[in-house]
Amino acid sequence: MATLQKPLINPVVVLREEFDDWAVLFNPDTAEAVGINPVGVAVWKLMDGRQTLEQIASQIQERFARVPGTVSEEIDEFVADLARRGFVGYEFGPSE
Repeated sequence: MATLQKPLINPVVVLREEFDDWAVLFNPDTAEAVGINPVGVAVWKLMDGRQTLEQIASQIQERFARVPGTVSEEIDEFVADLARRGFVGYEFGPSE
């Protein structure tokens, strides 16, 4: 089921990129902020509501060296955590 989910960023959330490729997400609705690493930033930018979690994981594997074999599970957990906290929602549909 998770592979059919297409994460979509909450449009009110602000991404502030830092000089070292890390970033801070700020949700003004909840006043919550989250620090994310460079892979998290890449995942964030891929969450456009058109790509499944599986497709996002595949792109991360192509972009970054030394990606662990558990990347799909880690991305699923990362996005699920952001969704629980109101940073992300999901579009549902068949995978392409």
